[in-house]
Order: sequence, then C-alpha cells, then structure tokens
Amino acid sequence: MSSIIDHIKQSLSWKLSLGILLMAVPIFMLSIGLLFLQSKEQIKEEAMKHAASVLNTQMQRIDRAMNIVETATDINDWEILAHLDPDSILAYSRFIVMLNSQIDGCSISTEPNTFPKYGRFFSAYTVREGDSVTTVIEEPYDYFEKVWYKKPHLQGKPCWVAYYDESDSLDLTLDGMIASYSKPLYNADKHFVGIISTDLSLIRLSKMISEEVPYPGSYFVMTGEEGRYFVHPDSTKLFNKTIFSDIDPKQNADIYALGHEMTTGKQGSMRVKVGGTWYQVCYQPVPDSPWSLALVCPEWSILQGYNRLNFLIGPLILIGLLFILLFCSVTVAHAIHPLYRLTSKVQRIAEGHYDERIKLSKYNDVVGRLQNTFAAMQESLSRHVTSIQQMNEVAVQRNEELMRTSELAKEADRQKTLFIQNVSHQIRTPLNIIMGFSQVMKESKGALPEEETKSITDMMQHNAVMLQRMSLMLFDSSARGTTEEIYAGKNDEVICNEIARECITGMQEQYPEMPMQFSTDVPDDFSITTNRNYLRKSIHELLYNAAKYSDGQHISLHVSESGSKINFIFEDTGPGIAEEDCSHLFEMFTKVNDLSEGLGLGLPLARRHIRNLGGDLLLDLDYQEGCRFTIELPKV
Repeated sequence: MSSIIDHIKQSLSWKLSLGILLMAVPIFMLSIGLLFLQSKEQIKEEAMKHAASVLNTQMQRIDRAMNIVETATDINDWEILAHLDPDSILAYSRFIVMLNSQIDGCSISTEPNTFPKYGRFFSAYTVREGDSVTTVIEEPYDYFEKVWYKKPHLQGKPCWVAYYDESDSLDLTLDGMIASYSKPLYNADKHFVGIISTDLSLIRLSKMISEEVPYPGSYFVMTGEEGRYFVHPDSTKLFNKTIFSDIDPKQNADIYALGHEMTTGKQGSMRVKVGGTWYQVCYQPVPDSPWSLALVCPEWSILQGYNRLNFLIGPLILIGLLFILLFCSVTVAHAIHPLYRLTSKVQRIAEGHYDERIKLSKYNDVVGRLQNTFAAMQESLSRHVTSIQQMNEVAVQRNEELMRTSELAKEADRQKTLFIQNVSHQIRTPLNIIMGFSQVMKESKGALPEEETKSITDMMQHNAVMLQRMSLMLFDSSARGTTEEIYAGKNDEVICNEIARECITGMQEQYPEMPMQFSTDVPDDFSITTNRNYLRKSIHELLYNAAKYSDGQHISLHVSESGSKINFIFEDTGPGIAEEDCSHLFEMFTKVNDLSEGLGLGLPLARRHIRNLGGDLLLDLDYQEGCRFTIELPKV
C-alpha cells in the first residue's frame, strides 16, 4: 500500500489524474444542471420558432385567400361601372363567385333609386352552396346601414369588415359569420353609385387555418377591432365576446397586454396564463385589415420532450461519472506524452540538428503551449540558420556578379580603347596624307608639273571626302543623329531611277575607272514619297562597299517592284562575306577585318536609315558569287 502511495507521489500522471477527478465531479454536476436548464429554454425557443412558422404559414394562406377576393373585386369593378344596369350587375355578381372557389358570396348594392323600376333598393347577391352557385335580387331591406355598406361609403376606399348576419336569409355560413371585402363604386363623374362586397365564410376560414396545429391542445384565435373573436375553438365566444371580456386588468395583466398588442396591430410572442394554465402565444396582424391572428400553445404540450428528459438525468449522471473515471488516466497520459517526444526533439536540436522539426500542437493547454513555443523557437532558429546560409549564397552570387561586371567593364574599356585607336587610325591616315601633300605643295612653291599637282589635289580631295564621310557616320550613330532620323520628314517625292543614276554618277566620280551597271524594271517617272537624303546616303553606302570590297569589275544596281514594295538590288562579284560574319554584319562598330579601312558603321547606319523610312535592308545569303544587298521600301 505504501509503495502505491509512493508511486502516486512520484508520478506526474497520477497527480494530475487525482486533481482532475477532484475538479471534474462538481464541474460535471454543474454542467449537467446548466445543460438541463438550458435545454428547457432551448426547447421552448425551438417550439416557439416552430409555432411562429406554422402561424406564418396560416397567415400566408389567409393572405392568399384575401388577395384572391381583393383581386377578383378590383378587376371587375370597372366592368360593373361600364355596364351599370340590373342584368349586368346580376351577371357580374355571379361571374365573380363562379370563377373563384375561395369566394363564398358577392353582393352588388346600389344607392337609393338607382333603378326606379325596382324602387329604392336594388342589391344583386350571389351565394355558393356546396357545388352550386345561386344569384338573386335580394328582397328590399335597409342595407345602407349595414357595416359592409356604410363603412367603405364613409371612408371612400375599400376595406375589410367582419359582421354577423342575423337574418342569414341565404344560409351563407354557419352562424352567419362573414368577412367581406367592400369597395365603393364611383361613376365617371366621381359620384358614389354603390358598393361591391365580396364575402368569405369565417367558419370555413376557421376550419382551413385549424387544419394544422403544431402541438396537442394548441389552437388558433382571430380577433377583430376592439378584440372581438372571429375565430375561436369556443363557438360561444364568436362575435359575442372580446379578448378583454370577463378579465380583471390587475389579475390578468398578461391577457390584457396581449389584447392590446393584437388590437394595435403588433407582432410578437407572449406568455399568458388562462384558467390556471400557462400558454405561449404567437400573434401577428392580418395584412390590409384591422384583424390579428394568434396561435395559442399550452406549455405542458411544448415541454413534453423536456419532461421526458427528467427520467434520463439520473442514468446520464452515472454514465458520465464512469466515463470520467475511465478516460481520466488515458487523457492525462495522452496529455503528458508530448513532453517525452519534445524532450527527444530538443536533445536532437542541442546536438546541432537545427532542421529537426517539432510539430505544432492543436491543444491550447500548458503542454500544448510549451510544445508550440519550442516549435516556434526551432522554426526561428532554423529560419535564422537558413537566412545566414542564404546570405552566404547571395554574397557568393554578388561576388560572382561583381567579377562578371568587372570583366564587362574591362571589356568595355578595351572596346573603347580599340574604338578610339581605330578612329584615330582611320582619321590619322587621311590627315597624314593631306598634311604630307600640303607640305610638298608648300615646299614646291608651284614648281610641280600640272599633272602631278592635279594628282596630289585629287588625292587630298579623296582623303578629305573620307574624313567627311567618317565624321557624318559618327554624327549619325550618336544619340542626336538617332533622334534626328526618328523625327525626319518623309515628304520628298523621289524618282527611283533618277536617284539611282545620281548615286552611280557620284560614285564614278570617286572611282572613275570602276564600271558600274544600272538596270530598271520601273518607268523613269515612277516615284515614291520618302526622305531623299537618307535614301541617297543608303544607296551611296552600298555602292561604296561594292566598289571597295569587290573585284571592282562587276558592280550592278537594279531597280524593280514587287507587290507593294520597290526594291534596289546591289550585286558585286568578289570574296563576299563569310557565313560566320553574317550575324554581326549590321552591328555598330563591327568590321569583318579589324585592319580594314572604316569604322564599322556603314551598313548598320544604312539599315537604320531604311528602317526609319518604313523599309528594310537585307543580305541575300543564297547569293554565292559575291554580295547581294536589297533595299526594300514601301510604294507610297
């Protein structure tokens, strides 16, 4: 026994189990009590919701029946006024009842002496008797003082009225209780001529709404103005009693309050005591009428299920205690088990395994919060370690990028140096020639032969032209030159054959001994709208390249049209362009041979000029005898 006590003292699970048991029993008992009380209120609430739903359903049925009566009356009143004669009144009275099974009767009554033939009174009345419909002219009686005639006449508008027909001459309903929709009739001159009154049997309406009751002993009540009963299970109270009859306002304040709520058109529910029995009453007003409908449910009927629950409470408490005893130790053991798993996980993390995952606990108890705290700590530690690793990787990547950037900068600097050297070389060569020949001419002081002087001046002119050409190319390749090309006008009317011949002539002046052939497929007056200066520059550059890099014997320019385009085709024979150099041919400052003359701008600028004019400059890769370039321009 002492060993068991020592084990309990040393075992955390046993300590927790005993503590839970000490708290669980009173809490369980309190919970059962609260549940019992709450269930009572819940049952009552659900019962009242159900009662309100039934009441609402019955109200919709009443409203639908009343709407049928109102609609049948409203859509026929103008026909009655349009044919205001005895036969038509009889026909319309019968027509309204026959076509609407919800309607039990229809009376059309006129003002005194409307039809002198019938005397002071004329009232056509149709009544439904089972499956048959009867239409008659009522015996003369003073209907002007009847509520169904007098009330709409005084108000000047349609209204619902309920009354007790003492004569019940037509045996319309049991006890003569009638609900009638009465509407005044006015002729074209706005003069009152009579009343059309369409009837519903309140007894039949009472039977209809009493077909469904949600609880044993429940019933419906309908009251009118002043709280008079129209529908009630006690037939002795119909039309004779009101909800306020035979009650003491002090002792029956709840019933008095209910009556006030119903007669003032309120909606809601109330608990009242009638004859020593408590009832729950749901009530709401009947639309478009001064009436109110209520569903009265005895509380003993509503709480039948709750009363049966009393017999289950004792066994439920015993079973609950057994379950507490049975699952207490299991629950405690299950609650403590995560501590052992957490200990092993923390040990792994302490050994350096920072990616060891600790699962989040779905419980919010101390153990669960402790586990989630360790999980958050591990996640944060892992995130920081990962962040450090990523920072190291980013640092490595940035170092590599810096190295690549440095290499690119060195390459750019090298390219800049090569470009400057190339430009310097290309400019220095013609400048040296010009300066050398100018020094020769200066020292000769005019003693040179005329032929040699002409040769020197031609050479100086040729190199000056080369300098001018290079300076213009550098200008075109600059940002300013690009901007001027983009916004250059394309409004020159250029004759294609004329500008081709002009460029060939200009090139032959520079290379007088070089033959150049010209052919055309277009008329000499064929022209396009473009920029003359840029087209001339491009043609001149292609002719210059052909003269410079070909064999100098077979250079041709051919003008043709193809669809919506005009083509300038340049051909030469010679070494051509290597296939591996074709892809870089139109790149700025790129030359096939670094030692060759030029800046590597001629062809790129020519293509840019042509594209700015809406065309393109193409190299024919299929031509193998030299080079073939084509300028394509739109025929506009």
